[in-house]
Amino acid sequence: MKASYDKVEISYFPIVKPGRYDDITDAELLRRYASDQDGEWMGILLERYTLLLLGVCMKYLKNEDEARDCVQQIFLKVLSEVSKYKIEYFKSWLYMVAKNHCLMRLRNHAGKSTKDIEHVQVSTDDHAEKLRITENEKAYSLLEESLEELNEEQKQCVILFYLKKMSYSQISEKTGYSLLQVKSYIQNGKRNLKLLMEEKMRGS
Repeated sequence: MKASYDKVEISYFPIVKPGRYDDITDAELLRRYASDQDGEWMGILLERYTLLLLGVCMKYLKNEDEARDCVQQIFLKVLSEVSKYKIEYFKSWLYMVAKNHCLMRLRNHAGKSTKDIEHVQVSTDDHAEKLRITENEKAYSLLEESLEELNEEQKQCVILFYLKKMSYSQISEKTGYSLLQVKSYIQNGKRNLKLLMEEKMRGS
């Protein structure tokens, strides 16, 4: 069953049940997608790195709403371009796609030409770039670990708000929480995530 790109545009991909596809490598998911073009495989792969994308977009754009919009645009960009490349390390390739997309967006906002940057392919063989990627991946791994340590209400609301791009009212309707509860769970969840990550970074 092939996933609709229109559906992707509206709601990203459905959240994958934890652990269900942990035994399937990125390379195998790419191979399956290349073989049958079933969007489910790419959906699993992108769901795996949604937090990575959100972190990259927040780093460059400094705006939560804009970062969430940018993640959706990157999803669609990946779907349209992934078949054009021979990708050995999907995570590093995705990081660079996200970085370049954010830089183009910033340049567009500044009213400058995007011609030069559109075709920039930053080499992941560059040592300094590899170090930056490693540092970012470590931070996003800590973020994922910290997310799992939130209480269920905060975790649910944070995931729906940041990963599923739902509004407060949509989250309230889906969960049964009041709007004030939703706002509180998201704000407290963000604060607790920051505290948990700072604690983990001090201990690493």
